[in-house]
Amino acid sequence: MGGQAHLGRRIVAVVAVIAAIAAVAFVLLSRSAPYTVTARFENASQIVKGNLVQVAGSPIGTVESIKLSEDGQAILKLKITEDKYTPLRQGTRAIVRQASLSGIANRYIDLQLGDAKGEDIGSGGRIDAESTVSQVDLDQVFNTFDPVARTAVQRDFAGFAEMYAGRSKEANEAFKYLNPALASSSQLFQEINRDSADFERFIVQTAGLVNTLASRDDDLAGLIDNLATTASALAAQRGGLSESIQRLPGFMRKTNTTFVNLRAALDDLDPLVRESRPAVRRLRPFLAELRPFARDAVPTLRDLSKAIRTPGADNDLIEVLQAQPAVDRAANRPVQANGEQREATFKAMARSLKDASPQIGFFRPYTPDLMGWFDDFSTSGAYDAIGAFSRAGLELNAFTFTPVTDPVTSQLNGLLGNALPIPEPLRQTILTNQGALSAGRNNRCPGSAERSIDGSNPYKPSPDFNCDEKQVPIGP
Repeated sequence: MGGQAHLGRRIVAVVAVIAAIAAVAFVLLSRSAPYTVTARFENASQIVKGNLVQVAGSPIGTVESIKLSEDGQAILKLKITEDKYTPLRQGTRAIVRQASLSGIANRYIDLQLGDAKGEDIGSGGRIDAESTVSQVDLDQVFNTFDPVARTAVQRDFAGFAEMYAGRSKEANEAFKYLNPALASSSQLFQEINRDSADFERFIVQTAGLVNTLASRDDDLAGLIDNLATTASALAAQRGGLSESIQRLPGFMRKTNTTFVNLRAALDDLDPLVRESRPAVRRLRPFLAELRPFARDAVPTLRDLSKAIRTPGADNDLIEVLQAQPAVDRAANRPVQANGEQREATFKAMARSLKDASPQIGFFRPYTPDLMGWFDDFSTSGAYDAIGAFSRAGLELNAFTFTPVTDPVTSQLNGLLGNALPIPEPLRQTILTNQGALSAGRNNRCPGSAERSIDGSNPYKPSPDFNCDEKQVPIGP
């Protein structure tokens, strides 16, 4: 009997071990594989296995492996361990960045997530080279120079050091004038790039002109012969040329007198030039902005004559000017209307606007709230970093619920009862501050319709502005 009991305990132990192994195997086999994507880079940029994968500075995974493709590019396998970032979306960009300037192999992969509405990149998917950016190292820049070029660059730097030694102040003053020159050159090249089609057409037509001239070399030879004949004819008139040369000294003396007098005028002009320098410096950006305005104004100026004078009645500026006396009488003089002496229109409008200025000034800070209220009618919700959301508010009205006495109606309506309007005499008492209901939120500051995130709202324009900063949205 003792042997049978011992054998039974051994069988139970073996069965327990087999059950534990089966449970562990089930857990291991049922665990889902980690989410991975492969990214193709032009080069690995000192990325090593185990480097971090980050989104906005927060680690979300690691570099699992690195291998070389057949065309010489780096294939990086990225394992994403944060489930809230999986799956990635189409349009995601992967950029190799450097954590600091010091250290070696301190790189990481920075992911710029794609649009939330984009298609998913499944596990094992790929981010193409068009959506990746490799790091450019300084040694790659230096490797573009051969030994001769490196020596020449070193000599250039040494020459610059000798040239600017003790003259840094003068060099800084000179560099101030470099920016306008570069800005003007940039504008010139922008104009050339903007008119690249015309520039290309000019080059093509110039090449055609040269080819045409080359095909007519006989005509060019005749032209040169005719020029030689003209020169010979001028030489035959050497008597007239001699007389002209004889008169030239007197002409030059009179010209010299004119230039001397002009020098005095230029001396008087120097103060004007000095005073104009600040205005001229400010005039350059103004003229740069004026160029597109002038270009866009060409059609307007072209049609200006039509606006001034056009056949027909009441359709041009001349007729508008002719109507001004009548407008003046109606706008600036009292009129007799509807049996009374009425104030002039412009005067009444001016007084009305003056009286309305305090009200307009008070409501002006509430403009963003008003625009936000209009915008809420164009959308059914809003989006933030987490996704779509909507905001609900409590609404009260002048109705009350009463129990249902009809059994049939009671079975249909359940516990809702009937909605009956509150009698008119009781509404003023119930729904105002004099009654039981008091909202107490009728003096909000601008921006109080939204919850404050950075402390910039609610906004109180001035310390004495009539609003309560404590009236903010209810709830957490």
